[in-house]
Amino acid sequence: MLKKVFPKPEVDYRQFRLNKINEPQYKHLWFFIFWPIFGLRYLILERFVPVSYYHPIHAAIDDMIPFQEWFLIPYVLWYVGLVGMQLYTLLYDVRSFKNYMKFLSISMTISTVIFIVYPSCQNLRPEQLPRDNLLTRIVQLLYAIDTNTNVFPSEHAIGALVVLLSSLHTKGLRSPLKTTVITVLTILICMSTVFLKQHSILDVIAAIPITLFAYWICYGRKKHA
Repeated sequence: MLKKVFPKPEVDYRQFRLNKINEPQYKHLWFFIFWPIFGLRYLILERFVPVSYYHPIHAAIDDMIPFQEWFLIPYVLWYVGLVGMQLYTLLYDVRSFKNYMKFLSISMTISTVIFIVYPSCQNLRPEQLPRDNLLTRIVQLLYAIDTNTNVFPSEHAIGALVVLLSSLHTKGLRSPLKTTVITVLTILICMSTVFLKQHSILDVIAAIPITLFAYWICYGRKKHA
């Protein structure tokens, strides 16, 4: 039963040692360098870009969207989805792991370039949250940790779309049921960014062409299993 739920990994990582990372069966592990670079560039952008350079992002529809703390749940599931897709493909579909990490890297690189060329911010967060409960307290903590800068495009939306589109090319994730679940979660994650007042609707819209362009680079120019 366990073998059906957890099939045998493609690569036996128990034999991995750091000095073996350039061997063919482990070379794809270099993609993990994406994460420290991904985090470091945030620190650099926020430290060296003057506040006066930021362009506020706002659309009239943003004012019509109410704050709703329950969207914190799909918002946080974004992290689970990103890491979950990475670990699943790392174990069971190494080819998809490579394509997924390339897809993610290209998408985030494009958004980083936009952050540099067009620094952005949003002023949508409520001065006082409408309710006091566990979720709103966590949202307040999120606000304190995550600044309201570098929002256009929404990397939350980009990441969710990358997971969805990558799953269409991943063994074991291409069933109608799993695709439906991932699609619904992707929609909820994108919605969560505007209902938590983390992003303008314009940030979410901007994420779509960026992700589709990166998808074309990684998948559209050649056939994938």
